[in-house]
Amino acid sequence: MKKDNLNHLRHSTAHLLAAAVTSLWPKAKPTLGPPIEDGFYYDFADLDISEKDLPKIEKKMKQIVKSWESFEKIEISGLEAEKIFKDNPFKIELIKELKKANKKITLYESGKFLDLCQGGHVKSPSKKIKFFKLLSVAGAYWRGDEKNPMLTRIYGTVFPQKKELDQYLWRLEETKKRDHKKIGQQLGLFIIPKEVGPGLLIWTPKGAVIRREIENFIIKEQTKRGYQHVYSPHIGRKSLWVKSGHWDLYRDKMYSSMKIDKEDYLVKPMNCPMHMMVYKSLLRSYRDLPLRIAENATVYRYEKSGELSGMVRVRYITQDDAHIFCREDQVVDEFIGVLDYVNYLFKVFGISDYYFRLSLRDPKNKNKYLGEDSVWNEAEEKIESAVHKLKLSYEKVEGEAAFYGPKLDAMVKDALGREWQCATIQVDFMLPERFNLEYIDKKGRAKRPILIHRAPLGSIERFVGLLIEHYEGNFPTWLTPIQVKVLPISKRHQKYGEEIEEKLKKEGIRTEIDIRNATLPAKIRDAQIEKVSYMLIVGDREEKNKTVRERSRSGQDFGEIKLEAFIKKIKKEIESKSLA
Repeated sequence: MKKDNLNHLRHSTAHLLAAAVTSLWPKAKPTLGPPIEDGFYYDFADLDISEKDLPKIEKKMKQIVKSWESFEKIEISGLEAEKIFKDNPFKIELIKELKKANKKITLYESGKFLDLCQGGHVKSPSKKIKFFKLLSVAGAYWRGDEKNPMLTRIYGTVFPQKKELDQYLWRLEETKKRDHKKIGQQLGLFIIPKEVGPGLLIWTPKGAVIRREIENFIIKEQTKRGYQHVYSPHIGRKSLWVKSGHWDLYRDKMYSSMKIDKEDYLVKPMNCPMHMMVYKSLLRSYRDLPLRIAENATVYRYEKSGELSGMVRVRYITQDDAHIFCREDQVVDEFIGVLDYVNYLFKVFGISDYYFRLSLRDPKNKNKYLGEDSVWNEAEEKIESAVHKLKLSYEKVEGEAAFYGPKLDAMVKDALGREWQCATIQVDFMLPERFNLEYIDKKGRAKRPILIHRAPLGSIERFVGLLIEHYEGNFPTWLTPIQVKVLPISKRHQKYGEEIEEKLKKEGIRTEIDIRNATLPAKIRDAQIEKVSYMLIVGDREEKNKTVRERSRSGQDFGEIKLEAFIKKIKKEIESKSLA
């Protein structure tokens, strides 16, 4: 089904939902009910329900839709509309806005239900609206503004065919199984305490292991590729971000300034100005370029509370950030080098389903961006030249560029087909200009470098959330917080088990021993729930033979093995970053 037709189906079903709710709860006030990706929702005031009520609403929807032969468009005056919706202040607000903008006011009627609406419906709703499902109930602020009243939002979905609905509902169940918030809690990887604040994530010891392994890997790989690593403060003078353009063009994502020694300071939303300072700290020659400055740095960005979600949408993020300062003749090759690194990273993490998206300015709203057309055209040409040399396919999207330049984003599809933006690579002519960056060329003239911003993983928090769902918590051994669990069969085998644990730890293998007074099957089950990579069972036979019995988290029993042989095997698996 075409996108527009599907949206019409979803919009029509949202009307049907509102009709059913107001039939069951006459005092409920419908507000807005748009189609959205994968479905629709409708927000109601004066409605107190739970998800237990959804089957009852669905039943009423199926009854009502039988009498809906069409959607009748009715064009009326603002005064007439205000009379019809006089008891609904939310509709009145919308009507007044339409009147002020001199827009037509239209209602759509189907059956006995009449709603303020701009249109976009299916013909013959009784025949078309068949395969729908109400999914959840949530709170939502009127028009997404936290200062406005809280409403009750009902989410649903609808498809033209039953098999499409069934497939979608199956995917929803898979999503629940893989939900990084649920798995992250089960594995004890992170917490977001209310006492600290929404969107402010704390990595627990086990989660910190994963982050540290990724960061160590990143630093090692970047060093091989000629990057130099720095550390920068979390705050800086407000004037720094005024100069960079962030204060004017990125302010909605920035926190309020604070006074320090009577000056305004900001927590950093990006590292760019800090790295400009590193470049400016020394006189640079053409021989010094390209200069690759990297930092795994935490930055702070304001996200609306309703948009926060576990690790994937937080208010502080850790970027695998870097800025490459280069000559004009180096830009394309440096961009290709970053793309090569991105492809290598994804291969290591087992991510194979992704594509690239070239994000450009919104041509109708150029005041949101820095720089002239010529600069943007040149930056875009540099990116496309690099992509073409590698023969990579990509798609163009307008309105998604950074305010200082176009960017190439890697859009990753997970096991359920959902898309995540991870890597981003940007070409920037503007910040070197604004910070007056220079280098001395072969002829002794001062020239302006060109800047490449790049963050191959994007946000480490988001990336780990993606990995949790991608692996369903079964991390490859090099990332698994506890790589080996030693399981003594009984208390008399504890001493031998502790000897095994000590030897493994000396080899740098993350190991724990389970000395609880529990049965072996219980210990195995708990280790599998914890998703450790390997269990080493020790009993009389193993102690006598100086061996261990190796078992994987999948349940495969490998039998007896000499400890030295196991150590050699697991170290090879860890060092090669095997995905097996």
